[in-house]
Amino acid sequence: MTASRARLLHLVVALVATGALVLQTVLSISGEAVLNDEVPPLLTRMGRLASYFTIQSNVLVAVTSWQLWRDPARDGSWWRVVRLAALVGITVTGLVHFVLLRPLLDLDGANWVADKLLHMVVPLLAVVGWALVGPRPRVAWATVARALAWPVVWLLWTLVVGGLSGWYPYPFLDSRKDGVGTVVVACIGITLLFLALFAAVRELDRRLAPAPSGGGHEQRRRAHEGSVA
Repeated sequence: MTASRARLLHLVVALVATGALVLQTVLSISGEAVLNDEVPPLLTRMGRLASYFTIQSNVLVAVTSWQLWRDPARDGSWWRVVRLAALVGITVTGLVHFVLLRPLLDLDGANWVADKLLHMVVPLLAVVGWALVGPRPRVAWATVARALAWPVVWLLWTLVVGGLSGWYPYPFLDSRKDGVGTVVVACIGITLLFLALFAAVRELDRRLAPAPSGGGHEQRRRAHEGSVA
C-alpha cells in the first residue's frame, strides 16, 4: 500500500482513538462509574482514569498514529519502542477485555460506546492498520526488551498503589476478592500473553513485506535499516 493510502489509514486510527479518549474523559469528568458504584472526587477520578492500561494503550496508539499520519515511514530507535508498545499493548487491551472484563460490564448509552471504541474498535483498527501499512520492518529483540518495560512497570506500580490505597483498576488484580493466588495466576498469564504477542509481532515484522510502499529512496533506506536492526 502506498504512503498516501497509509497516511489515510493512520489518520482514521488516530481520529477514532482520540475520539474514544475524549469521550471517556468527558464521561469520567461527569461522574460516570463503570466497574463499581463509587464516584470519587474529580482529581481522583482523573488520576484513576490515567491509571487504566486501556487508557494508556489507547493514548500510545493515538500518539503514534498521529505521527504516522504525518510520516508513514517514521523511524527512530525509541520511536520503534513506543510504536511496538502501542501495538502490543492495545492488542492485550482487546483480548483481556474480551476474556476477563466484558462479562462483568452491563453498559448502555455513551458508556457502551466508549467501552466498545476503547476495547474493540481501536484494537482492531490498530492491528489491521499495522498489518496493512506498517511501518515495517521495525522490530528487533532490543526493541522488544525495551517495550516490555512499560507493562512490567505498570503492573508493579498498580499492585503497589492498589495495596496502599485499596483501589485497583481491574478486579482480577485485587487479591481481596479471590485471593493472592488468583492474582498471581492472572499476572503470570498476562505476562505470558505479552511475551507471546511481542514474539509474534517480531516474527511477522520479519516475514511480511516492507510497508508502506512507494515512498522513494529514503523510505527504502529506512526499511533496510529496520531489517538489520
